[in-house]
Amino acid sequence: MTDGLERLWAPHRMTYIAGKDQPPGCPFCVAPGMEEGSLVVARGKLVYAVLNLYPYNPGHLLLCPYRHVADYTEIDAEETAELAAFTQTAMRVVRAVSGAHGFNIGMNQGAVAGAGIAAHLHQHVVPRWGGDGNFMPVIGHTKVLPQLLSETRDLFASAWLDL
Repeated sequence: MTDGLERLWAPHRMTYIAGKDQPPGCPFCVAPGMEEGSLVVARGKLVYAVLNLYPYNPGHLLLCPYRHVADYTEIDAEETAELAAFTQTAMRVVRAVSGAHGFNIGMNQGAVAGAGIAAHLHQHVVPRWGGDGNFMPVIGHTKVLPQLLSETRDLFASAWLDL
């Protein structure tokens, strides 16, 4: 007896699930120093923006302090201000590049709150569009991402510099 679900094979996800081929250490500490395959969109003095490798929606950004801290209460006033400015710029960039209608913005503080990487603070900026909760994720349990992350990264990085 089958479960009635269609299958969309995504073997690249096994690397994430199995934890293979990931650089040692905290991925948010490693990401800013990566050259090849980097998904970093913009770098500030204290904070940087990076595309989520496993996005909820196309253009899903993560804003991270360079400093390895776990909790929002651990960042100082200067880091807080730059994180806020990066949030505003990220919204402008995503709207300019992809015409997002809205955003989900937030942080999951601690593993029990849903943080996949609880040891390093990061804020999600998830673009939303009218109708993006269509039948694919709701009925088909499948998310369609229409563009390669490297292409999205290039578009966002260019637009970030233009703002």
